[in-house]
Amino acid sequence: MGAIDDRALRALVNGVLWPGFLGRSVPEWLRDELDAGLAGVVLFAHNLGDEGERMSLAAELRGHRPPLVVGIDEEGGNVTRVEAAAGSTLPGAAQLGVVDDLALTEAVGRELARVSLSVGANVVLGPVADVNTDPRNPVIGVRSFGETPELVARHAVAALRGIRSSGAAACVKHFPGHGDTHLDSHHSMPELAIGLDELERVHLPPFQAAVDAGVDAVMTAHIIVPEWGEQPATLNPVALGRLRAMGFDGVIITDALDMAAVRESVGAGAGAVQALLAGADLLCISNPTNLGAEAAIDQDVREFREVQHAILAALDDGTLPVDVLERAVARVRRLAATLEARERGESSSFDGAVVARAAITVDGVIAPAPGPRTVLDVRGRSTLAVASDRDYVEATIADGGDVLRGDAAVPGSGSLIVLVDSVGTDGVQRRRVENVARMRPDAVVVNVGVPVAPGAALPLPTLHARAASRLTATAVRELLETGISA
Repeated sequence: MGAIDDRALRALVNGVLWPGFLGRSVPEWLRDELDAGLAGVVLFAHNLGDEGERMSLAAELRGHRPPLVVGIDEEGGNVTRVEAAAGSTLPGAAQLGVVDDLALTEAVGRELARVSLSVGANVVLGPVADVNTDPRNPVIGVRSFGETPELVARHAVAALRGIRSSGAAACVKHFPGHGDTHLDSHHSMPELAIGLDELERVHLPPFQAAVDAGVDAVMTAHIIVPEWGEQPATLNPVALGRLRAMGFDGVIITDALDMAAVRESVGAGAGAVQALLAGADLLCISNPTNLGAEAAIDQDVREFREVQHAILAALDDGTLPVDVLERAVARVRRLAATLEARERGESSSFDGAVVARAAITVDGVIAPAPGPRTVLDVRGRSTLAVASDRDYVEATIADGGDVLRGDAAVPGSGSLIVLVDSVGTDGVQRRRVENVARMRPDAVVVNVGVPVAPGAALPLPTLHARAASRLTATAVRELLETGISA
């Protein structure tokens, strides 16, 4: 009898699997797998419909026994699933980092947990503990609390403390640090071009601080650290062994196995087996909508079966020892039991608008620009980590005016706002701003990405907002109305 026909072995395999799924209710195939021991699921924006659908889904997930581990990417700022349609109303990490009020960051953590629990998710996939040291970084950027390990460490700990106090688990990410990369692991395989000494000195301290603070889970990064070998951290026993050596005995969760860094190198199935052998406990399989129009109608089932069957085959041929699965499942079940027993705290009261305004800095003088305004959005495509529709940022700032994109002709009159998110180094967006400045020296730049370094100011007055969210866009619109003097 093969592993696929052994109910006990199949339950062990299911106990380390964490899939996404299509639809706004639990599909039949997923219900069967939950009954067969599946660890839980990850929720995405497409799963969350209207209030009634959300309540029904949350109740259905909570109704399963043993208790499930249900995750969601809810970071505030740019990354939200619960508020994806209209944009997050909570501050993001970069905003919290520049305000640097730990009590506020803890309060935001409590609120992130509250909104996650409201849709049935008990694991918040955050905070981001990456130190954003590369201004070209296309995937972390304003999702990081900042550029120094001390700042990131203290805010990551404050955020996870808030998340835990509201009854959810925090999962810090992306170990060993995705902040010094200029490639997005959703689309390619990044490699850290730094020495191990710099990694240890700059990028690991926030994770060590989180471990010392008792974080429940850590998510891995699909990045190569050359001195640890050719495998990305998710699949690398040296990398995950380093995490265990830091004193972490919680759940190691992989970043999604459908990301190109794994999918286009070893494949999701083989990657799942390698991740388990390396020391991972819970395998985040996919967001089945990532392929867009190329996705099959049963993309969720296909991706789940690829990983499930690869692990079953590895058990059959002896590649994967059963005791590796048993240890991983024990950690996942321990987390599920802990969350079942954890009491839910009260939500926090704070004024997000005040935070958004306090996080804004300005280069130059911003003359009053009452609406309507023309917004020229020259931002590139969002990373797949950002699920929300960016249109609300444009529309809020335009305040009834036109929205132009990319290489559109520059209007000759009226209030003109150039919207950017990657101008820290020379590139397409910076050159576009320079071109606009020659034609419209009265234009204003709104930067929702990482601010430019001192001495690298843009040739137009620039408002650095540090997030692309509904909360931030509203604060920007209000400041443009009144203007900002030097």
